[in-house]
Amino acid sequence: MLLLETQYLPSIAWCSAIWKENPVALDAAEHYQKGSLRNRCYIAGPNGPQRMSIPLTKGKHQQTPIREVRIAYEEPWQRQHWRTIQAAYGNAPYFEHYADEIRPFYERRWDFLFDYNLDFQTLILKKKLGWSGEFVFQTDYCPSGTWSQGTDLRDAIGGDLNEFPAWFSPNRYSQVFEERTGFLPNLSVLDLLLCCGKTGGEVLAQAFYLPN
Repeated sequence: MLLLETQYLPSIAWCSAIWKENPVALDAAEHYQKGSLRNRCYIAGPNGPQRMSIPLTKGKHQQTPIREVRIAYEEPWQRQHWRTIQAAYGNAPYFEHYADEIRPFYERRWDFLFDYNLDFQTLILKKKLGWSGEFVFQTDYCPSGTWSQGTDLRDAIGGDLNEFPAWFSPNRYSQVFEERTGFLPNLSVLDLLLCCGKTGGEVLAQAFYLPN
């Protein structure tokens, strides 16, 4: 079994890691880590990767249990993210097909980051791309190097789009701005869904090699 941290619209490497696994453990007991993909993702823009970040309520997040991290709504980040997605993917092959199901994640309010990420992951991975696995939760605090139930991949997938874990081999697919920017590997799974539709699962299936 794999153990992973939560991610906002998770990266393709993260998704490829879980694709042939069942079940997959999500760490629900860790402390929030700043500067990670837990509350940010990268999509394709006309000038290269664009980062979208979910603002969080103020406090010492670095010491806050991940399931207690709250989303902030003082700024209209949902409207901004949705407009960014529309601008980036309005001409993507599958945008119109999935837009009505994605839009509610930028209209309805979730209190907690972990719950928001989980619901979004479930929609895209299980309901749209066809992942047959299930998520279970690691509910006891487990420091790095102490998990004994399988492979611990927490934080193995960072936010640097040009650096990959050794077990991830980017599988090319057509992207909206590829002629301008070149192929951008390891973007958010949202890019894969809107560019490839259900066949995105085949891309994920061919991109992961379990480390020895």
